[in-house]
Amino acid sequence: MNWDPMQKLRLTNPEKLLLRSAEANPIDYTLSNPEESTAYVKVVLKVLAEASGASGPSSKVSHLKDLLPEDEALQMLYTDPMGVVTHYAITKLLDIIICLKEKKRGSDVSLGSTFYNVEVDGNLIDEWRPLLRVLHLGGGGDAFAQRGAAYCLAFILMAGCSSQRSSADRSCKISHASVEEPLQALISWITSQLQSSASSSLSLVTPTLTALMSCPEARILFASSGGIGYLSRHLRNGSKGGKRGSATVQQLYELCFCLWTLTYECNSSAVVRVTFARDNAVHSLVDLVSSAPREKVVRVALSALRTLAQCTADGSPDSAGKKEVTGSTFLNEMIGCGLIKYVDQMKERQWTDPDIVEDLDVLHKLLHENFKEMSTWDVYLAEVQSGSLEWGILHTEKFFKENAKKFEGADGDFVVVKVRS
Repeated sequence: MNWDPMQKLRLTNPEKLLLRSAEANPIDYTLSNPEESTAYVKVVLKVLAEASGASGPSSKVSHLKDLLPEDEALQMLYTDPMGVVTHYAITKLLDIIICLKEKKRGSDVSLGSTFYNVEVDGNLIDEWRPLLRVLHLGGGGDAFAQRGAAYCLAFILMAGCSSQRSSADRSCKISHASVEEPLQALISWITSQLQSSASSSLSLVTPTLTALMSCPEARILFASSGGIGYLSRHLRNGSKGGKRGSATVQQLYELCFCLWTLTYECNSSAVVRVTFARDNAVHSLVDLVSSAPREKVVRVALSALRTLAQCTADGSPDSAGKKEVTGSTFLNEMIGCGLIKYVDQMKERQWTDPDIVEDLDVLHKLLHENFKEMSTWDVYLAEVQSGSLEWGILHTEKFFKENAKKFEGADGDFVVVKVRS
């Protein structure tokens, strides 16, 4: 890359020299010590800041969908230089993130030492902000730049979260407080994209969201931002199949994986348990199991259902006066959605994946034990609440005569449920 004609970037001679040196040497060499690593990162982020600007996405490069032949790519450097430089900076940042992630634990150079002022106050370096600005490019946006910026920002911010730092890294002075606001901003952008049913919007966020779900701090923030509801809706729409703009099978897998990781917060957070119950996550997961789009999707859906079925309120009791939400709550909902029938049928099949076999065995046992303790009215109420009513032994004249009074409910509760479903 010839940096001299690009006056708009306002690069100094030492910065140009550093960029040329990085292009001429392996990335691992450039990131061999903390000072040079941080200096290079700051220059690349400066390039991104100046190239992306505040005028929105570039005129040509932002609309590209496929790789260009070499001659057309060179021509693009003259017709839309800032667009090319924006993609260049994002690509270099991705290379940096991958290289730093692969360094051995205890190395002098890490994501923490590179993106945080560890020798001063431990705060995130100020130069990170262009990554957030790229996410909010106006117009049609720039899918490549936005997807890459979000992915890079996720790993940079997770490096500042306590749960993601090894015992060796904890010796570095890193301020988690400097991460909280940027992490909330990133998650807010992700949830705004999830509000769209378009597959293109999902492709922007699923790589980043999948990465973030390895971090407990990010999981809690995502759940408190309505993330469980958005994931459940996409899974519900995707499992119906044939809907225009619905998720692909790979996206269903990634979204279901994210929902599964969130179930691990149920034992420690009453709010997360209540959110799973409120947002009909069980219904979405059962729909996925019944439609069986691919074995890998079924596997992760069953794992999520199993975790919900086994969750307890011991570690985080529900608020006083509120109905307790536990594994029994979710099992009732699963029974109402007809999961017993699907599990019984699936146990007759020969599965090569031992995880599926184990999950089916556990769910089969828990569902049938819970079903034995439920009255016919409990089962009917669970069906109504799930919206999965099917004609059967619960829909006879005898059943309705015996339970007529219960339809009135306490304070009309049942009528409200019936109208809402």
